[in-house]
Parts: sequence; C-alpha cells; structure tokens
Amino acid sequence: MSKDPTPHAPGVASTTDIRGIPGPLNESDLLEIAALQPTIRDVEEAATWLSGDRDIFGAGKPLRDIVAEIVEVVTSGEEDAAQRTR
Repeated sequence: MSKDPTPHAPGVASTTDIRGIPGPLNESDLLEIAALQPTIRDVEEAATWLSGDRDIFGAGKPLRDIVAEIVEVVTSGEEDAAQRTR
C-alpha cells in the first residue's frame, strides 16, 4: 500500500483521491485543489459534474462552494488549453 505524499486532515481527500477528477489536471492544479481541503464527497461531486452528469444535482441548482472551486480549477485549465490551440 503506497502512502499519499500529501498529509491531510481526517475526512479530507488525498491527492490520490483528487487525481480521480476527470479533465486535465497538472501538478499546480492538483496542489490548488488540495489546498481547498475538499472532502472525498466534494471531489466525487466535482468529478460527477465534470463528467457531464450535471442533471444529478437538479437543473439550475448551484454547486456547493468547494465543489464549485474544484470545477473552476479544472475547467480553467481546459479554457487555457483551448486558447493556446487557437
């Protein structure tokens, strides 16, 4: 069993958990998300939303604070990549 190199409080998602988020996730984004100290549930909700299953949360219902921040970090990386290819 490998040990997660990033220490975290109980209930807080590890960097290994965070790497499960779909989309481009570089080391900088990983550390930015880890600094938010999301729970595993936060990471799972963000992953679900990013995978296109937005209907699970209800139409028009806003994402919770940390989940929204995780989505912002991941999608800002996608936007930067799209701008570089133009």
